[in-house]
Amino acid sequence: MWLTELFTTTDSVAHIALLYAVVIAIGVYLGKLKVFGISLGVTFVLFAGIVAGHIGFTAPLTILNFMQDFGLILFVFMIGLQVGPGFFEGFGTASIKLNGLATVGILLNMLVMFACYYIFFDTSDATTLPMMVGTLYGAVTNTPGLGAANEALGSVFGADAPQIASAYACAYPLGVLGIIGATILVRYLCKVRLEKEEARLTANEGAKATQKPHRMQIEVTNKYLEGRTLLQVHNFLNRDFVCTRILHDGHVSIPNRDTVFHLGDQLSIVSSEADAEAVVAFIGPVIEVDWEQQDQPMVSKRIVVTNSSINGKTFGQMHFSSVYGVNVTRVTRQGMDLFASASLPLQVGDRIMVVGPEDAVERVANKMGNSVRRLDTPNIATIFVGIIIGIIFGMLPIAIPGMPVPMRLGIAGGPLIVAILIGRYGYKMKLVTFTTTSANMMLREIGLVLFLASVGIKAGANFFDTVVQGDGLLYVLTGFIITVVPILIIGPIARMRYKFNYFTIAGMIAGTYTDPPALAYANSICSKEAPALGYSTVYPLSMFLRILFAQVIVLFFCV
Repeated sequence: MWLTELFTTTDSVAHIALLYAVVIAIGVYLGKLKVFGISLGVTFVLFAGIVAGHIGFTAPLTILNFMQDFGLILFVFMIGLQVGPGFFEGFGTASIKLNGLATVGILLNMLVMFACYYIFFDTSDATTLPMMVGTLYGAVTNTPGLGAANEALGSVFGADAPQIASAYACAYPLGVLGIIGATILVRYLCKVRLEKEEARLTANEGAKATQKPHRMQIEVTNKYLEGRTLLQVHNFLNRDFVCTRILHDGHVSIPNRDTVFHLGDQLSIVSSEADAEAVVAFIGPVIEVDWEQQDQPMVSKRIVVTNSSINGKTFGQMHFSSVYGVNVTRVTRQGMDLFASASLPLQVGDRIMVVGPEDAVERVANKMGNSVRRLDTPNIATIFVGIIIGIIFGMLPIAIPGMPVPMRLGIAGGPLIVAILIGRYGYKMKLVTFTTTSANMMLREIGLVLFLASVGIKAGANFFDTVVQGDGLLYVLTGFIITVVPILIIGPIARMRYKFNYFTIAGMIAGTYTDPPALAYANSICSKEAPALGYSTVYPLSMFLRILFAQVIVLFFCV
């Protein structure tokens, strides 16, 4: 019958497409089920694939390998593009401690894995350590690391590489629960009271100066400024600020660098919150101003940068006030407001607030592009150019003394590093890296489910033998130990030694384990942004180290 043939003829295109559609659809739907408020998400696609492989619903190995590797490349590349703009900011003074703690946590995961390997397993079996690597990455819920380890094992063992996805699947469910449970246990070990932690965050918000734009009206009372130009005042004060309007003798105008200040002039100033106090102290006190008295109508308009020729140009290069007769007060980038300093480079997708005469604002809008529709289309060329460079970079052999085969970053590490660099510095090479959040998530999720489905189908044939007759229960136990022990070490250190807020610690732990369910838990107990900030601070470096160390363990210890 034709329907039977569709499900059993493994080398037909229709069968392969049907296989992936069934596995992914079932896995995604089951992943939405919650137990005690926690779900496994798209990772359930792995378990659906294991069941399909076990019952013989499969595809040719070459097809499975291709889909697995292509899905992994797409997944890690889109992650790199997402984290690239903020990756290097994670090494600033404010976040170096959090990233240091995250790195220690990752190293502890590895040390606990090796301790479990020597304590609980037969070390004479060559396949045991690779399976422990699968357990490690299930315990820390890091799928890209599993892909990197799989690829490295393929270069070492070839077609006989152990199916470490079985161990990964054993350790993953308790890994999700263990991360959240250990985070809660840290709270009790450190005697944390959530209401006090929230109060501390509220108090710190008012005291902490940031780079968010700060708008104020001030009057010129400093006699030194009489007859000085805006440029001279700016250079002498040596602080970034934008003067958007000036009221002189009852008339409002848009100032430029040559505008002369006089005593009694009333100014509309935008600066960073950190510089606001210095600007007021130097120019004059904050006042209330009636801006209705104007020579010409003034408008404020938010303009979207969609012209690719603007990508990478700084505000200083654009000369908005002198050439266009307008001022730009702030920039919104990926949901964050930034002060429009002269050195800040513009990127496609930025939204800038422009103040000035209506006709001048419209000229700036035309120059910037201001076509939201353009942003709806992903920059496919940049994505695939980056993948080409990433694959070539990942295949470069790195000879290390004592290693039988050269080390390579591989199809996981190479595209990830290139994507991070393109996401951060692509504008310097005129590469438009902007992709809407929804487009990035879509491409990333497609890559992830293709990878998980392929790995699950390949592992399915031997999975139940591994779990029931083999060391499946040991993988579950050791995975739980690998998950919990490092958290119970770095959590109290972060609290007692470095005095971090508990919500920040919870976010940092979730980011170290690259685990969204743990972040969701942290966000559910805190009304502030502290968990998300802790997560985003350590996530880029943690993801990079997880992928890198997966290959290092295999190439150094599994050969």
